[in-house]
Amino acid sequence: MTVEKQITLILVLQLLSSVESQVNPAVCRYPLGMTGRQIPDEDITASSQWSESTAAKYGRLDLEEGDGAWCPEMPVDPEELTEFLQIDLRVLHFITLVGTQGRHAGGHGNEFAQMFKINYSRDGTRWISWRNRHGSQVLEGNVNPYDIVLKDLEPPIIARFLRFIPVTDHSMNVCLRVELYGCAWLDGLVSYNSPSGQQFLLPEGQIVNLNDTIYDGAVGYSMTEGLGQLTDGVSGLDDFTLTHEYHMWPGYDYVGWSNESFPNGYVEIMFEFDRIRNFTTMKVHCNNMFSKGVKIFKEVQCFFRSEANEWEANSVISVLIMDDANPSARYVTVQLHNHMARAIKCQYYFADSWMMFSEITFESDAAMYNNSLSPPRPASVPTTYDPTLKIDDSNTRLLIGCLVAIIFILLAIIVIILWRQFWQKMLEKASRRMLDEELTVSLSIPSDSNTYNANRRHESMSTSEHESNSTYDRIFPLGPDYQELTAQAVVEEEAGYSAGKLALPTNADGVPHYAEADIVNLQGVTGGNTYSVPAITMDLLSGKEVAVEEFPRKHLTFKEKLGEGQFGEVHLCEAEGVEDFLDKDLILDTNIGLPTLVAVKMLRADANKNARNDFLKEIKIMSRLKDPNIIRLLAVCIAEDPLCMITEYMENGDLNQFLSRQQAENEPCSAALNITYSDLRYMAAQIASGMRYLSSLNFVHRDLATRNCLVGRNYTIKIADFGMSRNLYSGDYYRIQGRAVLPIRWMSWESILMGKFTTASDVWAFAVTLWEMLTFCQEQPYSEMSDEQVIENTGEFFRDQGKQVYLPQPEICPDKVYKLMLSCWRRETRVRPSFQEIYQLLQPDPNLEN
Repeated sequence: MTVEKQITLILVLQLLSSVESQVNPAVCRYPLGMTGRQIPDEDITASSQWSESTAAKYGRLDLEEGDGAWCPEMPVDPEELTEFLQIDLRVLHFITLVGTQGRHAGGHGNEFAQMFKINYSRDGTRWISWRNRHGSQVLEGNVNPYDIVLKDLEPPIIARFLRFIPVTDHSMNVCLRVELYGCAWLDGLVSYNSPSGQQFLLPEGQIVNLNDTIYDGAVGYSMTEGLGQLTDGVSGLDDFTLTHEYHMWPGYDYVGWSNESFPNGYVEIMFEFDRIRNFTTMKVHCNNMFSKGVKIFKEVQCFFRSEANEWEANSVISVLIMDDANPSARYVTVQLHNHMARAIKCQYYFADSWMMFSEITFESDAAMYNNSLSPPRPASVPTTYDPTLKIDDSNTRLLIGCLVAIIFILLAIIVIILWRQFWQKMLEKASRRMLDEELTVSLSIPSDSNTYNANRRHESMSTSEHESNSTYDRIFPLGPDYQELTAQAVVEEEAGYSAGKLALPTNADGVPHYAEADIVNLQGVTGGNTYSVPAITMDLLSGKEVAVEEFPRKHLTFKEKLGEGQFGEVHLCEAEGVEDFLDKDLILDTNIGLPTLVAVKMLRADANKNARNDFLKEIKIMSRLKDPNIIRLLAVCIAEDPLCMITEYMENGDLNQFLSRQQAENEPCSAALNITYSDLRYMAAQIASGMRYLSSLNFVHRDLATRNCLVGRNYTIKIADFGMSRNLYSGDYYRIQGRAVLPIRWMSWESILMGKFTTASDVWAFAVTLWEMLTFCQEQPYSEMSDEQVIENTGEFFRDQGKQVYLPQPEICPDKVYKLMLSCWRRETRVRPSFQEIYQLLQPDPNLEN
């Protein structure tokens, strides 16, 4: 996304926020101007600098100016954390994410901060140390000088000034480049003072803590001069004992009070703002679980104060009439009638035993005569919506209403466009990794950060290419329990290959260590990388002569085009006398006395040299694959153009169409099906057996689905690769701006987001294939979701916070088989079952069908 687009979107969101005045942390994630230079040099300062060429102004993320980064004068000592890089945002911002990077300087620098702390201030005098929701102040930083590490701030920060403080475990030189992500804090609220939250005792004895855990002011009997959970952008659930936040305790989202502690019958909260404002409304998100004695306040009385110390005599009173039939938590809007003030004191009256709030927001405009109180803003920084006069005119109100409606429509259009662009970029990156191996993505272990490897990209990329890759539109933060394949495991696997081992390396329990290194993709005549083969394995297999014979082209009779791709076509043909060219151990699925049906992959005569080489490699590899459940290469026609390979074809066609026809032929639904569950399990076991054979050679199929399984007599199944070339299944593939097509509904999360295809990702696809079979291929996987929603759900598997959507259990699927499917969709690749285990579980077992 370009800087201009970002600024435009921020302006629109700010205009919208002036109406709604409510921050959404999931959306408020825009770069605030270090990389894009909206933050000027004079607003970036530091405690010291190593030299003029490593001054604070060079601490901009992803830029290589000066000597490459900000570096303090002296090495950082673990006992004296006095060095810092400070950024002045000029106005309050809601900051949800930070990015850090070391000093690379084109390979001449090797300094970075392994850890860091963040201090922040809203007024420049009182500094606060940021802590996460569990109280830790230290954030994990960089592991090398060139990668960008992005850290989610949970909770987010509301501040004008931020300081990045490098932390080390021993004295060492550090350098730093940073970026801030968030949006303008339009509420203008700088602190609220209120009684401390209390404990709620449930009947079963469980204690629910309703205190303001992240409050950054002074906390005692009351809370003073700080902000916390009432302004963190997270609204509580209907049941206050549950929480939005991952791994937090019951009641975490709410601040609550019991009426027994307040003899006056109300809770008083005072709100301080950055300047005099014209207040329109206040929104309070309240719990209303009246079955446990919790209700929305029945009345609120608010007082206002400008610069003087006295509260105004005129107050705003709002009496609420509650509907006890609705126990849902909700926002309650209180009209403030355009009162001018810099502070508001509100008294919320109890309607029952308890009162609980999770968010309080204000809608206001800055007062015209008080603009001088705001520090000057550089022209390069987008300004917030700041109307200067409230005119009581009905035409003006109508005009404002129309403008607001237009803004909503424009915002919706922009969000849709940016959303589509984001996923296209995400999948283009995944595709680029698959096809060109341009980009490496490494994930820190364990962490809630994403590391983008930009190693030496600056040397090979043009300026425009660098700009297009320096902005990250959206982040998938890793869960705290995330662990992935380690570098050591990859090294060990590579060592296994170099020793000539074709079987998968295993651990002590016999569970495969799925190979990921040195994968070679065969392009294939249909343009798809169907089989991926470890390089050394391919060399061992393809170094021999082709083990199939040349077939007379004149004995082929073309019957039907099955499909076509970028480099060739697939035809259904009759082959006369093909039996004479077969191995003795191969018996074809054909009728005696009739011509043999075969599939012929034909390379176009105008295909380029690379395509021809890949075609010949594919022939060599396919000639070595000999398994009862894998389509066999029978013969070739390579003496002259066009080059052809002749493979088996099964008389009942592909499994998807075969099962769909069976369902249709047996309607209405009350009629008995010809195919039983036992038949489906038998076919699934054959697919598992074929994939077990491929995985034993470290082959990765990458497109396992019912469309790529052929059906013969007596429900014999053989795995093929024709599906991508057939127009019939074009809807099963997601096209990325003409570069590639991906079967995203069958792909694992790591394949979509990281371009990693392994036996473990084939296991994922097998479970989707099994789901297709048990539903008789009556619908696509995730048919109720759009392609974009499928990819978004992939992101939920990535985050692993319990929000991912799984395919539902088919009606005829036993519980044990569905558990098997769920185990194939586990987030961690190492704990997914092997095809050997899947094959054993699918063997006939009377208990399996109970």
